[in-house]
Amino acid sequence: MRLPFAWMVCLRYLREGRMQTLLILAGVTAGVAVIIFLTTLISQLQASIIDKTLGSQAHIVMKPPRAVNLTSLPGSNTAAIVQPRAQRLRSIDQWEAVARLAAQTRGVQAVSPILSGAGFAARAEANQPIALLGVDPQAYQRIVRMDKYLTLGRFDVSGANTVIGVELAKDLGVAVGDKVRIITMEGRNDLLTIAGIFDIGNRDLNRRWVYSSIKMAQSLLDLPGGITEIDLRVTDLFQAERTALELQAQTGLSVDSWMQTNAQLLTALKSQSMSNNLIRFFVVLIVAVGIASVLVVSVVQKQKEIGILRAMGATPRRVMAVFLLQGGFYGLLGSALGSGLSLALLNFFSSFSRNADGTLLISPDIEPSVVAWACALALVVGLLAAALPARRAASMDPVQAIRA
Repeated sequence: MRLPFAWMVCLRYLREGRMQTLLILAGVTAGVAVIIFLTTLISQLQASIIDKTLGSQAHIVMKPPRAVNLTSLPGSNTAAIVQPRAQRLRSIDQWEAVARLAAQTRGVQAVSPILSGAGFAARAEANQPIALLGVDPQAYQRIVRMDKYLTLGRFDVSGANTVIGVELAKDLGVAVGDKVRIITMEGRNDLLTIAGIFDIGNRDLNRRWVYSSIKMAQSLLDLPGGITEIDLRVTDLFQAERTALELQAQTGLSVDSWMQTNAQLLTALKSQSMSNNLIRFFVVLIVAVGIASVLVVSVVQKQKEIGILRAMGATPRRVMAVFLLQGGFYGLLGSALGSGLSLALLNFFSSFSRNADGTLLISPDIEPSVVAWACALALVVGLLAAALPARRAASMDPVQAIRA
């Protein structure tokens, strides 16, 4: 089978300049591998950081507005030292209606009412300060998947059952089935049975958080029928702030999103993404300059051959196609080799990079969309880099090219 004219000349030029072809292929391969490897690595690390940070907290938290001091009347000449007002434990007014409104808000995936307050956990002579959390287990597990954090027992807070953190269990010397006394700042106390022990990955939270039923928390915190906060989970993490502002305007409550409470994390994620984009830009630029420089040199070296081809009847379009095919060849074959190299790099990196618990830090799997995007980018860059040399070759005057 006879190849078309442009393909035949293209392959001949590639064979004649084997060293140049291999060097450019190596450059494109390395560039594509770096792009796929960094994109996969950073995206997985970001997903892991977000999961570990937000896995144990709500995306949006609704609380009663903060109590403030009354200001002096206009025109008053009275001078006074005004201290911030103490914040007492308060329930959200008509919290059931607020929860229904939040559940109907666009983008909200789950809603969980919570009653939280300070207290102490005591057993024998040991006692530790705690944060008591009264929850509806089914609703709360749609916000924080406690099942995956349990090390012993089950997440059962019905009746007089409680679930505590692993650090608190060590401090009190208790296990599943033991009893612990919960004492609140309101002077109430009750004896609860430990149904489960969790390890949420945060030592401070493992030492402070104690879960109970909402009714038990209402009794201990002396807030009958009350709820101190409503936790929300949203479908799009990065739209949480917009949803929080919308709910704050509708309810008048204090509504905070994870983007406010974890502002430093958000800044770090943005910085990582910006760094990744800069690296990809410079890698693409280097690859494009490499392809273009080699093809420019090739045009100069083969000036007489191009002139002869033009004199024999080759049209400018066919001459241009020869060099565009070379750019496409570099991009297509280099992207295929780069995809394989990036997979090898990810497998190598994941073989020794582990989390503290021994699990994989990153997965060696590559998203097909990332590979497709990188391959398409390499092909487009190859064609664009070849465009200038191709136009130069096509615009040559045959007579002057042969005389040169």
